[in-house]
Amino acid sequence: MKLSHSFFGPLLVLTFFVFTMTLFAQRRTQQTVLERFLRYVRIDTQSKEDVDSIPSTRKQFDLANLLVQELQELGLTDAYVDEYCYVYATLSSNLPDALAQKVPVIGLISHMDTSPAVSGSNVNPIIHENYRGENIVLPEDPAQVITVEKNPRLLDNIGSVIITADGTTLLGADDKAGIAEIMTVLQTLVNNPSTRHGTIKIAFTPDEEVGKGADKFDVNRFGAKYAYTIDGGQTGEISNETWNADLATIAVRGKSTHPGTAKGIMVNSLYAMAYFVSLFPDDIKPETTEKRIGFLHPYSGTLETEESKVKVLLRDFDLSGLEKQRIILYAMRDSTLKKFPDVKIDIDIKETYRNMRLELDKVQFVTDYAIEACKRAGIKPELKPVRGGTDGSRLTYMGLPCPNVFTGGENYHGKLEWIPLRGMEKAVETILNLIQIWVEKSS
Repeated sequence: MKLSHSFFGPLLVLTFFVFTMTLFAQRRTQQTVLERFLRYVRIDTQSKEDVDSIPSTRKQFDLANLLVQELQELGLTDAYVDEYCYVYATLSSNLPDALAQKVPVIGLISHMDTSPAVSGSNVNPIIHENYRGENIVLPEDPAQVITVEKNPRLLDNIGSVIITADGTTLLGADDKAGIAEIMTVLQTLVNNPSTRHGTIKIAFTPDEEVGKGADKFDVNRFGAKYAYTIDGGQTGEISNETWNADLATIAVRGKSTHPGTAKGIMVNSLYAMAYFVSLFPDDIKPETTEKRIGFLHPYSGTLETEESKVKVLLRDFDLSGLEKQRIILYAMRDSTLKKFPDVKIDIDIKETYRNMRLELDKVQFVTDYAIEACKRAGIKPELKPVRGGTDGSRLTYMGLPCPNVFTGGENYHGKLEWIPLRGMEKAVETILNLIQIWVEKSS
């Protein structure tokens, strides 16, 4: 049978397309942590507060779908994203059956969304090669300067690479650095089958930054006995403790009427709210506290004549401290009502999450293994509480003990965010060590 030229033309095009896509897939399974990180931060995944649906923004699916594709290219064939934008996958154990049964299933978790505090759209990552110890001026807004004075750990990275945004957006290392590090760990294990490991479960979550990252997390389906969120800060930081966290909504209600005929009728809630906000004590604000000192933080609100609202974060490592903060808010309300007796003030306080240390202390070895993994990577571990929360805060109370491991990033949620390449590489090394430690300890 003689084949015509019209047959060979499409066949050649198809062959070239398949060959090209195969090379592209192979290339993506051999990328550095930096290459992965730079790709992920360019995808806008900013979450949004006060949205009932999960995910709070559909654009988080853009990264989720890409990660599923990349996980499958790495050979994790069960990788999928569910209707709520949670990505799940499994790297099966390569241990002999007898040993595999002894090694617990371990989870690695990072979140895909970025903070609503600063734009995550059109992120332009800047690579500062061969950092020499100077202040870093961000190119698109010279007023944005990462100073050595306020960022002394910059000096730990002289001669290395520093990554920032360009001054107009956040960078997104929180937590796309964690995702890049987990993906690089998986790539390393897949490409080095002689490296022994137990079954590893992977999860990438939406909406962590708005406090909903664990809302639809299926712990039973995930199937891990212990897990680690890769969502910490500076290099070497290991955390088994988070805030106890509540969210208060303060509503001040007045009366609105036409301003031209308002005398004796209008009660403008703005004045009462302004007075209320002025009563926050200076010594328990985020900008005046550090280490183990809690805070009250009014961070968003609306101002209108009829009704003004403000949201307030309550944070303390001890529940007794959280109770004291509630008492302060009610005392502020009483003082405001004395000065503005015609308004009404409601305070609604809801629990957000609780300090995970109360549960993690029961399985101290889970944290100890992470500390040992840091040491093996040649970095000094620092066990410190998170002045914030992670998905692990709630997952721990859902039956999945979940300490937090560093990513290397600093100044999260702002335009002055930065991360050293060395920190990301050491995070990868630490996670690989951690996986080995679980095999060693279990056998």
